[in-house]
Amino acid sequence: MNKRVRVRFAPSPTGGLHLGGVRTVLFNYLFAKKHGGDFILRIEDTDQSRFVPGAEAYILQTLNWCGLTPDESPEAGGPYAPYRQSERKAMYKQYAEQLIDAGYAYIAFDTPAEIEEMRNNFKTPENPSPQYNQAVRAKMRNSLSLSKEEVDALLAGNTPHVVRIKMPDNEDVTFTDMIRGEVSFNTSQVDDKVLLKADGMPTYHLAVVVDDYLMKISHAFRGEEWLPSAPVHLLLWKYLGWANDMPEWAHLPLILKPDGNGKLSKRDGDRLGFPVFAMDWTDPKTNEKNTGFKEHGFLPEAFVNLLAVLGWNDGTDQELFSMTDLIEKFSMERVHKGGAKFNYEKAKWFNAEWIKNADNAYLASLVQPYFDEAGIQVQDKSYLEKIIGITKERCILLPDFITQAGFYFAAPTSIDTASIAPKWDDAKKNFFEALCTAFENSNSNDHTVLENIFKELTAAHGLKPGELMLPMRIMLVGGKFGPGVFEIAATIGVANAVARIKHALTLL
Repeated sequence: MNKRVRVRFAPSPTGGLHLGGVRTVLFNYLFAKKHGGDFILRIEDTDQSRFVPGAEAYILQTLNWCGLTPDESPEAGGPYAPYRQSERKAMYKQYAEQLIDAGYAYIAFDTPAEIEEMRNNFKTPENPSPQYNQAVRAKMRNSLSLSKEEVDALLAGNTPHVVRIKMPDNEDVTFTDMIRGEVSFNTSQVDDKVLLKADGMPTYHLAVVVDDYLMKISHAFRGEEWLPSAPVHLLLWKYLGWANDMPEWAHLPLILKPDGNGKLSKRDGDRLGFPVFAMDWTDPKTNEKNTGFKEHGFLPEAFVNLLAVLGWNDGTDQELFSMTDLIEKFSMERVHKGGAKFNYEKAKWFNAEWIKNADNAYLASLVQPYFDEAGIQVQDKSYLEKIIGITKERCILLPDFITQAGFYFAAPTSIDTASIAPKWDDAKKNFFEALCTAFENSNSNDHTVLENIFKELTAAHGLKPGELMLPMRIMLVGGKFGPGVFEIAATIGVANAVARIKHALTLL
């Protein structure tokens, strides 16, 4: 590549960050890092009516959690600051005026009521939703249909107005998409989009072109829902005289519902019981809380990994990728054209694999907050790391460590005696009383010694080991889970094991 790679993620601060948005960040980030370029975060807050307090900070926190920290952003600054469009407001008007002077845009004075009247008057069975376009612009109140004197008078009277692009009639606009190849649009199918709003703020269409030019963006990667806007943006690059500096484009495929029928939405997550936001988000306006992958117990590495393979692969059967792997192997040419179905069970598989392979000290730092919330006291960090190593292969999500490891730190608060009771009798009770005595006398924390004591006693009592293993497990951990019974007894210490068995006997 001849010019320096500069890519950007440009979200609106309107709420939680959908996993599709994070995947867009990821693909931008990987492309930039692979080519030694820059990844920019630009906040597109031109629509002040949709601005949500706290949303920008949430976006930054999410990117930091994922390890996708921008090189330039409102927080980090950079050579092309400011990185919030609302702080760049003054610069957009000159470009709108440049377009008007060149005949590529015009001033429109229509009120919302007049636009609604137009939609009703021009509605036909063939065109049930008329747009403000080539067919109707001459019949509306704008600088194309009014005389110069009328326009000047309206402007002098501070009449509210917008600036619209003047889309050419029946012209083909074509560009090469890095994923989809050649894409073509006919301008007759595109309406005259608003470029500058009545409050002087630019719309996305003008701001994205101006900012991409001024920030020297080399590649623009965004979701395929923006494809219909591409002809407007391509023409603006041309009309502003910047065609030679236009970035290369790639429109990423959608992330689909699990059944493949349409784009994955927050409602699908609510309905099917899984998160679609990266992190917890509470809407300050409605107080509605949406849980995130982070709080569900996903490792950031697993979350990034599962997003990377939603619509991309490296051409092999490999599924587990570190960030280093992804940067090395990523290419936009291997991003699929079609949408990728989201599979939560597969997402959990990724997390389980990352937990299984993670460093115990790292996992301990992630698990500690869950233990704190559950009231599980951890006095010895090295002991916690040891327990993490013993139990991590049984955990899918981080909260699973509460169940799988919590009993190593405190006796279970409840015991599943219902699973023992149906086959419980005096012979088993006598056995466990004898086992407690034998364990106490041994005073050993060696699992092999404890297992041999158990086997000798079962033979002496004429019982089968298989009949006693499940009751002993439940007595020690509270339920039907956990690693080997004797490993558990040895790890918690024979004194604690005996105390738990004696307590369980009082409940049976």
